[in-house]
Amino acid sequence: MVARGEIARFWSLESLHMVSSDGGTESTALVDDNGSEEDYSYEDLCQANPRYLQPGGEQLAINELISDGSVVCAEALWDHVTMDDQELGFKAGDVIQVLEASNKDWWWGRNEDKEAWFPASFVRLRVNQEELSENSSSTQGEEQEEDAGKNRHKHLESKHQMRTNVIQEIMNTERVYIKHLKDICEGYIRQCRKHTGMFTVAQLATIFGNIEDIYKFQRKFLKDLEKQYNKEEPHLSEIGSCFLQHQEGFAIYSEYCNNHPGACAELSNLMKQGRYRHFFEACRLLQQMIDIAIDGFLLTPVQKICKYPLQLAELLKYTTPEHSDYNNIKAAYEAMKNVACLINERKRRLESIDKIARWQVSIVGWEGLDILDRSSELIHSGELTKVTRHGKSQQRTFFLFDHQLVSCKKDLLRRDVLYYRGRTDMDDVELVDLEDGRDKDWNLSVKNAFKLVSKSTDEVHLFCARKQEDKVRWLQACEDERRRVREDREMGMEISENQKKLAMLNAQKAGHGKSKGYSGCPVAPPHQNLHPLHQRHVTVPTSVPQQQVFALAEPKRKPSLFWHTFNKLTPFKK
Repeated sequence: MVARGEIARFWSLESLHMVSSDGGTESTALVDDNGSEEDYSYEDLCQANPRYLQPGGEQLAINELISDGSVVCAEALWDHVTMDDQELGFKAGDVIQVLEASNKDWWWGRNEDKEAWFPASFVRLRVNQEELSENSSSTQGEEQEEDAGKNRHKHLESKHQMRTNVIQEIMNTERVYIKHLKDICEGYIRQCRKHTGMFTVAQLATIFGNIEDIYKFQRKFLKDLEKQYNKEEPHLSEIGSCFLQHQEGFAIYSEYCNNHPGACAELSNLMKQGRYRHFFEACRLLQQMIDIAIDGFLLTPVQKICKYPLQLAELLKYTTPEHSDYNNIKAAYEAMKNVACLINERKRRLESIDKIARWQVSIVGWEGLDILDRSSELIHSGELTKVTRHGKSQQRTFFLFDHQLVSCKKDLLRRDVLYYRGRTDMDDVELVDLEDGRDKDWNLSVKNAFKLVSKSTDEVHLFCARKQEDKVRWLQACEDERRRVREDREMGMEISENQKKLAMLNAQKAGHGKSKGYSGCPVAPPHQNLHPLHQRHVTVPTSVPQQQVFALAEPKRKPSLFWHTFNKLTPFKK
């Protein structure tokens, strides 16, 4: 807890009341873009949803349910990959039964046949926890035919109640989320901007990203949700159209999620100094924010965009096909799942372009445009023999990116050094599979061969692989390249010019003064042994792992073997 004197170091007593330019006290009510105040206050939220805003409230509620004998289930927001037997591994979307929640960071749960600890921040509790017990007792109604009508009526009422529960959770969490965004913008950002001696403009952009744009967007979204919310009969609410109407706007989360790891790093550096720790705690107290550290508040947008598909999936489950909102909810679920996929794909691409930029810097004699000018992902790499019309063969290492195929030659003595030898525009060529035997056009005997034929000129490239399986991989890779280009066009997948320039600049700085030679991606640190905290079960892990995956849906593409191939081709480690 920050001492009263330390808070006074940053603001005088008068600053507890934010003063507007005309001398009046600034209202803390949420105001929409048309200037009208929203019809709920912080106090209203506390009264209506005490456990959403009270620290430890959700934990207390879970333990109450478990102690009463209820089955409590949660759905995974992210993949949790672990090599520790004490931890429970799962994929995004998996259902975990929560068995104990006495620790705020790590819960004890069951997934399939295993019980172990898992990070609480990786899951979202299901709204309708009574579903399993209802299903188990459903056979009783079948045994008594005279009560069939009554049971159907009760089932319908139960379905309505379950839909009401999900609708209310969506509305309540949305209102609380707006409160958190408001606190970040007014409690942290506004005060940081006043202290120019502590924060540069660049630092604030790194820490907070575009969260102010998210706040503005979410206020509009919530305003439309409120219009579609049926307060008297919540199960009749038709909110699917709101998600469809704003689905393009949710794309702004991509920038925030991509920026979030950098924000954590910048914040971590500042928090090493006591004055910054005291400053941010003073901001929290003055804004009367709940007892969560600033990094927890900054994680809320990442968590929020991941929760939407889960909430909509549960809402769809309790929306009958006859319901007027069924089709819109179904479309909204798919739309928000696609938004999450796109955000995850952009994040993956940003990580990929950094590696590709470092790879280009390591190539000797690079000519022409940077690889990132047209490409953002490596699809396949390996050795092929390039054959000319005169029968001359050249052993080359090829790297197939989206839109282009780059040819390199290995140094005879230092096999980790590559020399640039040219590239082929994949948008301008057609793939031709060749049978083993004599090629009629070139009058040459070929084996495991294929051609890339230019669509605009008479240029033809002939390649031979060492083995049949190598040829098959290259043919599949070329098809994958064309498919991915189409998918990128359909998804609107683009990396900004600034991000490309930044990646190349960082790669050039990192490679300055080093000898040429490419290497694999950095090796992950070894798994750290967790210090024990003596509890009922096996030891509780003491630190919550960093979220690695932002999307909910399974990735559409398998991980590239590019960097694995690099490691195999690199006998010398720098």
